[in-house]
Amino acid sequence: MMKFFGVLLKRAAITVILILIGGLSFLYLKYPDIGKKEEIKIAHTPEQVRRGEYLVNNVAACMGCHTGERDPQKLFYPFDKNIGAGNLKFGEEMGLPGTFYSRNITPAETGLKNWTDTDIFYAITAGVSKDGTPLFPLMPYENYAQMDKEDIYSIIAYIRTIPAVENQVEKSQAKFPMNLIMRTIPKAPEFSQRPEPKDTVAYGKYLFTLAACNDCHTQKVKGKPVEGMEHAGGFEFSLITGGKAVSANITPDVKTGIGNWTRETFIARFKASVAGAKAKPDIKPGEFNSLMPWLEYAGMSDQDLGAIFAYLMSSKPVSHKVQTFQK
Repeated sequence: MMKFFGVLLKRAAITVILILIGGLSFLYLKYPDIGKKEEIKIAHTPEQVRRGEYLVNNVAACMGCHTGERDPQKLFYPFDKNIGAGNLKFGEEMGLPGTFYSRNITPAETGLKNWTDTDIFYAITAGVSKDGTPLFPLMPYENYAQMDKEDIYSIIAYIRTIPAVENQVEKSQAKFPMNLIMRTIPKAPEFSQRPEPKDTVAYGKYLFTLAACNDCHTQKVKGKPVEGMEHAGGFEFSLITGGKAVSANITPDVKTGIGNWTRETFIARFKASVAGAKAKPDIKPGEFNSLMPWLEYAGMSDQDLGAIFAYLMSSKPVSHKVQTFQK
């Protein structure tokens, strides 16, 4: 009888192992699933490069994450060398399920030199690397998948022109089960047409999405936005110099958000960041700092910042008091 039960247990164990192997095989063969790739060949015109420079440096603020050599002892973490060379660490100390490093996106051997326009396009918009591995959605490819194709083309055209910096980036490591979940996140992009600037709210929403503002200004639990707290802030970020930066409530709530702000106040807040960083650049341990890319966003045109403000003022007010810096 004991022998009989031993045989049953052995068969059950083998069955479980086979199911697990089958499941993992399906996961790795089926995913990531981004549909059929379209071959992309970009013209790389001067107009595209100019548009891409603006989007990369001032709206999407790509270099803030893709430049590892940032000075945490300075207000708003400025950077001026090895731009785009990657290797900025995002670790478990930030509440992430693993350790991730930004990629080198310069046209270097250790960067994107050997990537085609198609490779870069689907990394940006579908979250799949050249070799088919999924990217962790800290890279906001789900946002970029909603953009106008022409803006993505312009971004690619511009990053092809930045100085090449050889910098071998460390390999990102997602913890279990995120290493498996990540494979199911990428999907085929669903592009849109960029609204006309005269449609201020729609155009503002487009820019807001491209800038991935909601990623920081909405609280999340286990990576999922908290329902009803859209744009209401409260996302915490530990600072190297001590304390925490907390994202602000940018809903039109009068008491706890920006409901009393004017368009001019909103624009001036961004421009003032540049003056503040020049006037008092050095940060002592425990002093205020912010991971908000103020210096990059300050380069947006008044029209674009004004459109983002119009969109925010059209959103739902949420009462949520936030202290934007905590010691």
